[in-house]
Amino acid sequence: MAMPRLGMGTWHMGESAGERAAEVAALRLGLDLGLSLVDTAEMYGEGGAERVVGEAIRGRRDEVFLVTKFYPHHASKRALPKACAASLERLGVEAIDLYLLHWRSSVPLEETVEALEALVESGSIRAWGVSNFDVADMEELGAIAGGERVAANQVLYNLARRGIEFDLLGWCAGRDVDVMAYSPLDEGALAAHPALRGIAERIGATPAQVALAWLLRDQRVAVIPKASSVEHVRDNAAARGIALDAEALAALEAAFPPPRRKRALEII
Repeated sequence: MAMPRLGMGTWHMGESAGERAAEVAALRLGLDLGLSLVDTAEMYGEGGAERVVGEAIRGRRDEVFLVTKFYPHHASKRALPKACAASLERLGVEAIDLYLLHWRSSVPLEETVEALEALVESGSIRAWGVSNFDVADMEELGAIAGGERVAANQVLYNLARRGIEFDLLGWCAGRDVDVMAYSPLDEGALAAHPALRGIAERIGATPAQVALAWLLRDQRVAVIPKASSVEHVRDNAAARGIALDAEALAALEAAFPPPRRKRALEII
């Protein structure tokens, strides 16, 4: 299955037992609406988010493109198989579609790639990638035997954080590496921005939908807004039907200028 372009993130899920039913319901609604990309991590709720995802996708595994991420301290040949097995158990699945190194590790990349390739060979994962890697990291990875098989790079990208457009986005596109945009609403800040509110009022959308539609206009990018409630999920799914006209795009360019120089990769 190719990676879907709009999905659901799960950061901060699985942290409260009282929220579990609502979180599961939001994810299940997302699947009903065709948001089949689900992103999580062993770090989120210390495995709690993976358990929520596991409950939400039970009986619906074939509908889901499942992504999870592993801690840097699990990036070694000894630790990674155990971490992967634990994620598989929490998720209740036999294989992970895409398994990502959450951020750069002190473990040599050569060792991590070897461990990831072994997981592909065993059938525990179908593909692997990285998160929070800048161009220099990607080039280092690509020079390693097997490193050219990196499938995706998940990075912070939204209207307010456009640094990857200077070089990283094009670098990945030129090598068929999927870019996953996390925090596409800049942790909610974009929903209150006057420029987005003005555009949203004019075109009959919400500011959040404008921010998502701006990202979705680029075929190189997959977007994973958090699926925090059924209302948010419905709003997020509707962003697929919003086309930003020239006036809207010009206003966004003026409010959020593209980068004119290299910036350090932003991470949250």
